[in-house]
Amino acid sequence: MSIFEILLLFSAGFLSSAVNAIAGGGTFLTFGAMTLVGVPPIMANATSSVTQFPGYVTSALAYRDEIRAAGREAWLLAGLSFAGSLGGALILVSMSNPEFRSLVPWLLLAATAIFAAGPYLRPKNLHPEQPVSRFGLVGQFVTSIYGGFFGAGMGIMMLAVLGLTKGGDYHRLNALKNFIAVTIALVAILVFVSGGVVAWLPALIMIPGGALGGYAGVWAARRVPQAVIRALVVAIGLLLTWYYFAG
Repeated sequence: MSIFEILLLFSAGFLSSAVNAIAGGGTFLTFGAMTLVGVPPIMANATSSVTQFPGYVTSALAYRDEIRAAGREAWLLAGLSFAGSLGGALILVSMSNPEFRSLVPWLLLAATAIFAAGPYLRPKNLHPEQPVSRFGLVGQFVTSIYGGFFGAGMGIMMLAVLGLTKGGDYHRLNALKNFIAVTIALVAILVFVSGGVVAWLPALIMIPGGALGGYAGVWAARRVPQAVIRALVVAIGLLLTWYYFAG
């Protein structure tokens, strides 16, 4: 592996975790970087879960006060997400690379569209203390299946579900999202490692960058305009979608 490829993977790990901490969409970066260095689609997708896990953990730690305040609700959402992500990950490892490759451009296009629509998917009239609704619980379960299967755009899907069905400001919802993402990624990792679909060399290069990026992302979330980050992620998503449709 060349120095350029090592730097590309490390940078993708850092930036993906930073973007995940702010809103979601970091899988676009890790999946794209591994594609560029020749990792097969299923392994690139599975390895993204491994590399982004440290970033999810450090992001959740940075929001530990908000997560602690959520109490039982955080654990309820995590339990639902555990079951959903297990199902999604098992579906992925049962597929062949050609089968998954044919789905990738459509998954990327859908994830990019959802990510771009994120700011418009949240009502403004929910009470700050309103707990997540039953619709929200179902929505989170479905989102966690998707997260275990693919993951790109998972964060913004969770923010959309929570924003539509639960009260609270952005940072309270983002804290819940980061906590739930830890559960989804952990379950997916256990399935992918046992299934032998993790590319360990790229993973080991990206993991340190991801750990640093997760904590830095929470710092950036409080300072960098979300519109800037969102535009960058949407552009990357569209480029990857074009690449896979053309390939």
